[in-house]
Amino acid sequence: MSVQTDRLEELGQELGEAIAETDEYEAFEEAKAAVEADDEVQEKISAFHDLRDQFMHARQTGNATEADLREVQSAQEELHAMPKMAEFLDAQEELQNRLEAINEAISDPLAVDFGGEAGGCCND
Repeated sequence: MSVQTDRLEELGQELGEAIAETDEYEAFEEAKAAVEADDEVQEKISAFHDLRDQFMHARQTGNATEADLREVQSAQEELHAMPKMAEFLDAQEELQNRLEAINEAISDPLAVDFGGEAGGCCND
């Protein structure tokens, strides 16, 4: 590896460490831990995943109904309304916003969007 490549990797490591020290990352980790430690939330997540999987299977076989879709949506709304889950989702969104801002700061001088949303040279 070249010295320049080594330095870029070092800067990447420093950036990762700096991100881990942000309020957004810390809030995300705390909210994630709270969700993981809450048995009631974990049961709701499991039930939602089971229901969603059943719906996806029914959709693939052509047996899904609008009522099935509404049931999945209702279960998701119930899950997201749980205070710890709502806090987790808010923290996740805040972290995502921070990471997008960092991506833009990296991409701007290069005229490249590493998130894949820019038109770039070859997307017609």
